[in-house]
Amino acid sequence: MRYIFFSVISVIALALLSGAAMSADVEIALEAELANKIQAPMVIAVPADAKARGGPEPDEPSNGKFIWTPGAPVTGGGGTGFAEFIIDIPKDGTYTIWGRAIAWDGNSDSFYVTWDPADGGENAQQTQNPDLCWCAAGGNIWTWDRANRWPAGGDREWELDKGETKLTIWGREDGAMLDCLFITDNLAVEGAAAGVLLPTDEDREFQAHGKAVEAAGKLSTTWGRIRSQHCN
Repeated sequence: MRYIFFSVISVIALALLSGAAMSADVEIALEAELANKIQAPMVIAVPADAKARGGPEPDEPSNGKFIWTPGAPVTGGGGTGFAEFIIDIPKDGTYTIWGRAIAWDGNSDSFYVTWDPADGGENAQQTQNPDLCWCAAGGNIWTWDRANRWPAGGDREWELDKGETKLTIWGREDGAMLDCLFITDNLAVEGAAAGVLLPTDEDREFQAHGKAVEAAGKLSTTWGRIRSQHCN
């Protein structure tokens, strides 16, 4: 009986330690359209712009806007335009990125992602490095999806020192839509466990002043995930 009692206590202790290990010290929520720089043909758009390209009209995005390289469903094409985010990292650590995206189909569901200095200033559109390719979740609703490697598989993580960094979302396939981003040192593989958050007015105010920094006291938002990786 005593053995069983201590076994139960041990399991509970391990669970608590695991939860502590996965908790986030850093949470940074970003609006895609408030990037520090958006290079054409990537542009800021609203749902009606997507519908005008022949696809189903997306749900209302956070803050009413998203970014994309305009394109019609199925047709493919892309590999130009980008959005840059200057982010102050508050402490050394390992970080990951979640994006709230829409992908109409397998020809409009991917970006490249680089985060410098960790990625060494690589121009992903020139190198077409598959390790930098993020295949977003499919479907016509905004879905939180963790930045990954396609086709090799596996979620991406970055070792970053405290200080200023540059995150670049590169156009890879026309028609892929990005609403917002969530940066965290919580490396849980499911969005609910990672505590993904939509940007608040406070977050948007930080971005409007030129940099994204951590803001405390955010409230969680509804999270959903439909993962369907079929990038071309």
